[in-house]
Amino acid sequence: MNASESDFVTVRGIRLHVRRWGSAGAPTLFMLHGWMDISASFQFVVDALGGDWQVIAPDARGFGLSDWPAAERGGGSYWFHDYLADLDALLDHYAPAGPVNLVGHSMGANVACLYAGARPERVRRVVDLEGFGLAPAKASQMPCRLGAWLDELREPPTLRSYASVEEVAARLIKTNPRLAPERARFLAQHWSKPDADGRCVLLADPAHKQRGPLLYRLDEVMAVWANVRAKVLHVEAAGSPTLAMLAGDIPLDEYKARFRAFPDWREQVIVGAGHMVHHDRPEQIAALIEGFCA
Repeated sequence: MNASESDFVTVRGIRLHVRRWGSAGAPTLFMLHGWMDISASFQFVVDALGGDWQVIAPDARGFGLSDWPAAERGGGSYWFHDYLADLDALLDHYAPAGPVNLVGHSMGANVACLYAGARPERVRRVVDLEGFGLAPAKASQMPCRLGAWLDELREPPTLRSYASVEEVAARLIKTNPRLAPERARFLAQHWSKPDADGRCVLLADPAHKQRGPLLYRLDEVMAVWANVRAKVLHVEAAGSPTLAMLAGDIPLDEYKARFRAFPDWREQVIVGAGHMVHHDRPEQIAALIEGFCA
């Protein structure tokens, strides 16, 4: 297993933890994890890379070893566009000149695609692992959304604790039955920490489970995607359960028509994997990343 090093970089008043693998002089891949995940999630892909790469993967604010905004009040408030601003600052820190390669999973893939449209000159390639965007919202949903948001401010969400690292690993395997036990234990050790009572708590701010007050505007998102200059490789699991869940009653081909907004987009389907494609098929994902970003 390739060992990583940790940096702590203060960005916009928040101290972010950044995990680095490889040598500083090698071509660089920036990897962005998904919701309720951590940077160590990419360990198996890093181990499968055949070439000489430097991989830089931050823990997003409120996840892993990164700070929680307003932690003294028990948790923060998270706006999706903060992730883009944090990425912008981290790229200025690690790669101030020239375009970069972005690899993102799920939430991280959505961040990468939006950033590539907001800063098209800064991005060379995007590898989108199971990033689909949300179902298009309707204006009629707004009253209910605002009311739900106000209710959650009164009673913030919480996360359960676990008796041991082994119980955290079992939870990961329950969510993803394809996950090998040794990989589950590795992830559990990085995804949790003991609390004062000796139980394991997840390294995530429960406020992430609170839905924001704004609706998902697909037309705005597609306008940003249309501004992307980078080549985009979309990778999804065959029969992706996440895509099916997001699409709901919308036919899948109709849902995925949104990707036509990208000027240069191609797709790769992975067999024998679920939403966590980088855990289930790390060797195949690593080969796709290297072939696309070389």
